[in-house]
Formats: sequence, C-alpha cells, structure tokens
Amino acid sequence: MQPIRFGARVRYWNPERGSGLAVVDIPAEHVAALGGLKQRRVGGSIGGGEFASNMMPAGGGRLALSLSKAMMAAAGIKVGSEVDVEITSVG
Repeated sequence: MQPIRFGARVRYWNPERGSGLAVVDIPAEHVAALGGLKQRRVGGSIGGGEFASNMMPAGGGRLALSLSKAMMAAAGIKVGSEVDVEITSVG
C-alpha cells in the first residue's frame, strides 16, 4: 500500500473527562483507502517513532488511531501535541 500521511492533534477519546485513551483522528479523505469505518490493526510512524496500533470508528463518520502511553513517550508527544502520522500497513 502507498503510505498515508497526515498531520493531526492528539486528543482524549472522551475530551470531557480530560483523561483516558489518547487518539488522533484520521482525516476523512483517507478513510476509504484504509478500509472504511472498521476497527483494524495498522502500522507506521508517529512523530518519527515506529508504531503498531489499532484504528477504530470514533462516531460521526470519524476514524481514530489509538495511541498508547509507550508510543507517545517514544515520540515525545502528549495530548494536545500536533503530530505527523504515516500509516504504512493495514492488517
């Protein structure tokens, strides 16, 4: 597959809680190329660090990429950070 690249802001899954799962929203123009609004395993890089994670429907026609604490630490990012994301594999 051709790599999919985009910039995004790291946010909480439930922003009103101010804690919990961190995600980045995948831009709508890439959803079809990633297989639609389905949960899937993906790999690539975020902030220059390699990752393997999951993307999942986030409601309202959105798809989100889950970010673990380890992924965020390796990339030196936190909730609120603007990051460059590259998805290179979909499983």
